[in-house]
Amino acid sequence: MAAPRIYLDYNATAPLTDAARRAVIEALDAANPSSVHMEGRTARRVVEEARRDVAALVNGEPAHVVFTSGATEAATMLLSPDWTMGRAPLGFSRLYVSAADHPCMLSGGRFPPEAVERVPVGPDGRIDLAALERALAAHDGARGLPLVATHVANNETGVIQPIEEIGALVKKAGGVTILDAVQAAGRISFDISFGYADFLILSSHKIGGPKGVGAVVGASDLMMPCALVTGGGQEKGHRAGTENVAAIAGFGAAAREGMSALARMGETQALRERLEAVIRDLVPDAVIYGREAPRLPNTVFFSIPEMKAETAQIAFDLAGIALSAGSACSSGKVGPSHVLQAMGFGDQAGALRVSIGPATTEEEISAFAAALEKVVARRRANTAAA
Repeated sequence: MAAPRIYLDYNATAPLTDAARRAVIEALDAANPSSVHMEGRTARRVVEEARRDVAALVNGEPAHVVFTSGATEAATMLLSPDWTMGRAPLGFSRLYVSAADHPCMLSGGRFPPEAVERVPVGPDGRIDLAALERALAAHDGARGLPLVATHVANNETGVIQPIEEIGALVKKAGGVTILDAVQAAGRISFDISFGYADFLILSSHKIGGPKGVGAVVGASDLMMPCALVTGGGQEKGHRAGTENVAAIAGFGAAAREGMSALARMGETQALRERLEAVIRDLVPDAVIYGREAPRLPNTVFFSIPEMKAETAQIAFDLAGIALSAGSACSSGKVGPSHVLQAMGFGDQAGALRVSIGPATTEEEISAFAAALEKVVARRRANTAAA
């Protein structure tokens, strides 16, 4: 009988939690939540309960949550030059985005390419605050307001951005801050009410909910981008289309569990530290990216010199261990990590990403160590043969 596989790729997608699975199944037969009959009102109640749970994960207001089909749609919705404040139009002339950000942010959303400016990051993966300050100081306010978008935590390195400092700089410049909180939600505590962000982007499947549902969470609902998806007026007109009740129910259940998972992140970080100790012991010349910066408690991104990340990933996969060579942003994509390029590490082949979660065990870390030892032995043999 084959040994069970080991899953160490939570940053690509977290396994569906039992509570989320139950919530999805119970809501599969839900009626249209816009219908006024009892069945419709029951479905509406499911959606609104999930909205409260998702808001609570970041200490937001339920009324400021807009459900989307995922984080990419949420980013495209928010990264727009055309907004409204109340009934008045509000224009943004330029988008400033972290150079190490997720492709859905780097694409610029609905901004034309010439209106998107990438802000550099340092070798530690954190945004260059001085460069951001200079860019905002040079912004031509007569043409429109500045919009600044960055991730809270990087999906490859796990590096956490100085979001309070970023928010302060943007506020001083009279701009708006969009934070991609996809990897941070349920892994570190942060609070939209603290004032460093105007909007957050969340994704269900990164916290153990179903795929195909995400959310925009605003600090208020006074200012909103013009709708990306128009039609029937669902989600208060901000995102048309009948709500995916089953997926939203699962998202809400995962958000509830995410609140309790935060209390156990100390245990997850202890496992990550053991994982890094294993890497340093077996591969003394390994490079662990972002090691000197604040990072998510679950993420290790490292390179094995003289070995392509894809080669090592295949070896781990054959050993029954799922991990990533970089991020899972594009199906079948193999190539240099744009995150490492932004950090100044050149056009190297990339790195291995190990991302763990609440269900990861000591035994699984030991299995990773055994597989890594074989990978290292193969590298030594190849080096000797050369």
